[in-house]
Amino acid sequence: MTDPSETVIEVRIGASPPERLDRALVRDLPEAAGLSRTRIARLIAAGAVRRGGTPVTDPAAPVAAGEVLTLALAPPADPATPAQAIALRVLWEDADLIVIDKPAGMVVHPAPGAADGTLVNALLHHCGDSLSGIGGARRPGIVHRIDKETSGLLVAAKSDRAHAGLAAQFAAHSVERAYLAVVHGVPDAADPRLAGLAGVGFEPGGVLRIAAPLGRHRTDRQRQAVVGAGGRHAVTRARVLERFGTPPAAALLECRLETGRTHQIRVHLAHVGHGLIGDPVYGGRRRLPARALPPGAAEAAAAFPRQALHAATLGFVHPVTGERMAFASPLPADIARLAAALRGSAEVLHPLTSA
Repeated sequence: MTDPSETVIEVRIGASPPERLDRALVRDLPEAAGLSRTRIARLIAAGAVRRGGTPVTDPAAPVAAGEVLTLALAPPADPATPAQAIALRVLWEDADLIVIDKPAGMVVHPAPGAADGTLVNALLHHCGDSLSGIGGARRPGIVHRIDKETSGLLVAAKSDRAHAGLAAQFAAHSVERAYLAVVHGVPDAADPRLAGLAGVGFEPGGVLRIAAPLGRHRTDRQRQAVVGAGGRHAVTRARVLERFGTPPAAALLECRLETGRTHQIRVHLAHVGHGLIGDPVYGGRRRLPARALPPGAAEAAAAFPRQALHAATLGFVHPVTGERMAFASPLPADIARLAAALRGSAEVLHPLTSA
């Protein structure tokens, strides 16, 4: 007997079906069901796929054209994480995904030491019943993260199909991501120090390319570091948008990720001697030379309370509609003020900044 709380989906197997049950369901399930391959495999294993009322638990079971199978979906389980009414800046939202401009200071996902007040807590409240369930749970699908003190753009899935599609794009490194960073010094192709670093070079247009594998720091497991054997492949590209000081003592960079490792931009830039201003973990105690900058600029940089890093652009293919999506976020007020102090003006000059 069917549980009245279940949602039952009928699937009629089309002509010339794949030989296996799992592949046939992937092909013939109505698109509106929004079930990923992984979710279908779990449903088969759980006995939720039925032929004539009898569960079919073998994913390789044969199927025939014209036969009707049913999938019994239990209601999405309520999450253990509490929903919290936290204001969000939403740039896009539909039935399958949501794009957020995250403020600095917000953790993305609950973790030890940050059990609430996170983006996930906020999304659970904001999205409510529009979350169709990721893997059977009513929760947002987090497919990438940005650090607590990094501001900017982030996409989350609201449905199984969107979660699978976005995760595949991030795994394939096909998502476009650009960050704006204010750093110590200015990367220069003529710098002999950079020429001596393995995996570091300049591409046409003066783009600095850093290809240095990352792994856990030897003595501090909370940190990442450039490592030799056993590190994860990581590539960052950076180009100078603006130089500050005479001679130049700091710069505004645009950084693009080919890969997306934990703390990648922060570690790579520190590795080449151009750590982020305000980064307490990787930036060290380096101070800008006051004589090269406008009055008060070095002090403003020394007092900056977080890493000066902002996720400014995000582009991907909508995992359900196939539409190309592109989003941009201007520099937040704190980094814009820092840049203005470094150039000696209250005026915001760069097109991607805002007061």
